[in-house]
Amino acid sequence: GPFTLPLKKDKAEERAPLSLGCGHPYFPPLVSRVVGGEDTRPHSWPWQISLQYSRNGAWGHTCGGTLIATNWVLTAAHCISKSNTYRVVLGKQNLKQEELGAVTVGVEKIIVHERWISLLVINDIALIKLAEHVVPSETIQPACLPPAGELLPQGFPCYVTGWGRLWTNGPISDDLQQALLPIVDYATCSQPAWWGSMVRKTMVCAGGDGVTSACNGDSGGPLNCYHGDVWQVFGIVSFGSAEGCNTLNKPTVFTRVSAFIDWIHKVGVGMLEQSSGGSVWFLTLD
Repeated sequence: GPFTLPLKKDKAEERAPLSLGCGHPYFPPLVSRVVGGEDTRPHSWPWQISLQYSRNGAWGHTCGGTLIATNWVLTAAHCISKSNTYRVVLGKQNLKQEELGAVTVGVEKIIVHERWISLLVINDIALIKLAEHVVPSETIQPACLPPAGELLPQGFPCYVTGWGRLWTNGPISDDLQQALLPIVDYATCSQPAWWGSMVRKTMVCAGGDGVTSACNGDSGGPLNCYHGDVWQVFGIVSFGSAEGCNTLNKPTVFTRVSAFIDWIHKVGVGMLEQSSGGSVWFLTLD
């Protein structure tokens, strides 16, 4: 295809410098053109978080999410219920095991988009303010936000990550999974045989080849796209087909993060400043 992937398999043992910016994993992901989901290289998506809530005295994974600053997480509005108590677990690979470098943080507040309409699944975005700042490490690092308004072309290779069921009858995995989902442009995805008017310009579709898509367990998690030499959280898993995960012409639909940059800055995270080195530094507004 016309797009270059950020890492080849033979560079598996490479380490990246630990940067203070975003979107540069210390352990770069092993991305391939494998169709279907696969286990991830441990800690290669260090912004992936597990959103958990307390039920019957135990904590359970309910949704994914993305660290975008040292005290802010991006997730889907539909993941949030007012009656639940939440926590965020960062630096995880296997949800069942105790892991060095994993951190559990409480939640200070959750901001659901004020125009979230569940019936239409529009504005499916929420920000979680952590009770404390996390320290970036080899296993915990923010993803970059895309530039406001950015669109990616048809076929651009992105990766959905999560602990949910990534393909029909696939496992609900304890180990973090990744799957290649190429971008489907709006003109295609809004065709009647695809998602039609269900899909809005504030959304982005990916997958839809009938082979892989994100399934029910991955709500709120990132669509990771390597663009501009960094990994961006380009989408938030929002909805898919009730007919099954991998229905032809029914790609996974994501909230398009680049449509909500102003909202993110306004309600929560301070404006991101580009430093001269091209790294992104996070200023947080309390």
